[in-house]
Amino acid sequence: MNDICAVTGLFHVLIKTNDLEQTLKFHKGILGLREAPRPDFGQKGAWLACSTPVGEQIIHIWAEGPGMGPTGVTPYGTATIDHVSLMAVGHKAFRERFKKAKLDWREFIIPNTTYWQLFVYDPSGVQMELTFDEGNESGPHGPITPGHQYHPGENFFDRAKYPKL
Repeated sequence: MNDICAVTGLFHVLIKTNDLEQTLKFHKGILGLREAPRPDFGQKGAWLACSTPVGEQIIHIWAEGPGMGPTGVTPYGTATIDHVSLMAVGHKAFRERFKKAKLDWREFIIPNTTYWQLFVYDPSGVQMELTFDEGNESGPHGPITPGHQYHPGENFFDRAKYPKL
């Protein structure tokens, strides 16, 4: 019998959405995730994976069925979960993608580390955090552009102003 008891990694995060098409455009087109094979659960959804050679599944999407709750419509926002954090490379390229897609974002430099972060919302109002390590980037971060400073607890998601992707 094995007495080891340990968490060995994150298997996936599940996001509910009322708009599967827009959610996939964000996660695939903006974040660069790829669609992974998904069993037929009898309702719409998707499994997304990192675009790396091993491509771990990291985000599952539900778009209908009992998991959406009794009304079949999920509320917008991250609720008790504040955000989903992903390690990433290409800080400047992600900012350009956000600008091109007309997505609002925030930036944060973690004090006394080599890390900085970009925060952006998906179409369902789930806050995504992309974390970058200076050692994997083309240089240091530089100043944060005015109006893009991240403040913990700030909700800058506006469903009415969210762009069609």
